Amino acid sequence: MKQTFLRRLVWAAGLSLVLAFTLALALALAGVLEAAQASPSPEFQNLDVSVGRWMFHGTSKTKTGKTQPFTWNENCAWSPNHLYLECTFSNVWAGHAVESLVVDTYNTTDHSYWHYEFYSGGEKGDHPFVSRMDVNGNTWIEYGQQAVPGKTTGERIVYHWDPPNRVSVAIETSKDGVHWSAVDQGEGIKQQ
Repeated sequence: MKQTFLRRLVWAAGLSLVLAFTLALALALAGVLEAAQASPSPEFQNLDVSVGRWMFHGTSKTKTGKTQPFTWNENCAWSPNHLYLECTFSNVWAGHAVESLVVDTYNTTDHSYWHYEFYSGGEKGDHPFVSRMDVNGNTWIEYGQQAVPGKTTGERIVYHWDPPNRVSVAIETSKDGVHWSAVDQGEGIKQQ
């Protein structure tokens, strides 16, 4: 009888130990999951306005000054770790189709927003478009080629977001980096 009592006592102690370990593990994992699901920093939240499916329509000026239509079909979603805003684009510029993948992010090392665009068609794939971005409130500016007075025309893309479902866009050029003129203009409407 004494041995049976001791066996039950050892069994109960072992069970208690297993339950305590399981509870400790569950609490530790809950903390990890909570941290993983924590709200993204304000810098990443600033990019939320672009999430969803968008349809853009606008006009583009050719080098001869003629105006032609453009259409962008954009679909944006967050990466699983909420660090990269991933957008697919199916664009048509004056009848010329361009397919691309865009990744926008905030870099916590250099404290800057970045825009990366990769092409699968309509543009050469060996030169992805990489651009530092300014994000100030509802205005985003992607900087392309820098203006060098007398040598190179600068280019930038300016988005003015009107949440929750509108955005205006202008592709602008400058000969001096100070005075900018829109060559392409349009508006995006959120589809869902």
